Amino acid sequence: MTDWDQRYRAGEHLPAHPHHLLVTATEPLAPGRALDLACGAGRHSIYLASKGWRVTAVDNSQAGIEVACRRAHKNGVMIETVVADLECGEFKIDFAAYDLICVFYYLQRDLFAGIKDGLRGNGIFVGAIHIIDDQADSHQMNPAYLLAQGELKAFFSGWRIDHYQEGRHEGGDHKHRDAEIIACKPSVPDRPD
Repeated sequence: MTDWDQRYRAGEHLPAHPHHLLVTATEPLAPGRALDLACGAGRHSIYLASKGWRVTAVDNSQAGIEVACRRAHKNGVMIETVVADLECGEFKIDFAAYDLICVFYYLQRDLFAGIKDGLRGNGIFVGAIHIIDDQADSHQMNPAYLLAQGELKAFFSGWRIDHYQEGRHEGGDHKHRDAEIIACKPSVPDRPD
């Protein structure tokens, strides 16, 4: 049992509403195939599925996936769920398979290459990840799980950035500073026959 399994079973970290950034990013989009990495209890997967997206939800926590499945059933939507340890490489992101990939409050730097490759041309990445906070409060975080200022935007250099903001956000889920991004992959030229 992971630490996250214990948290989910204790009823912690179970918000039901999607992050405002995902709502903003997807409002103008036609539904397609989406990947929710480190999905936790599935709030983003369920939101996307309710809007017609075909969603794959991946998390290391069996308990989190169980909560996501119950919530999806209760909301009358279908999501594909995968229990996999991303840090151990137990889930491989298929090449050019997704129209949208989202990651919220999870940092694994070596996933960004796979995320970029996993999106189709004109695909969208949506994420919010904690950043180093020079004005740290009493709730300390492991610095290995914090981005440097500007680091998230740098991962998507050469892409169209539709939204990028760093700071504490009004109405946000977390008390720490984070970086928010909506990035669009350049279109892929047609392959010659």
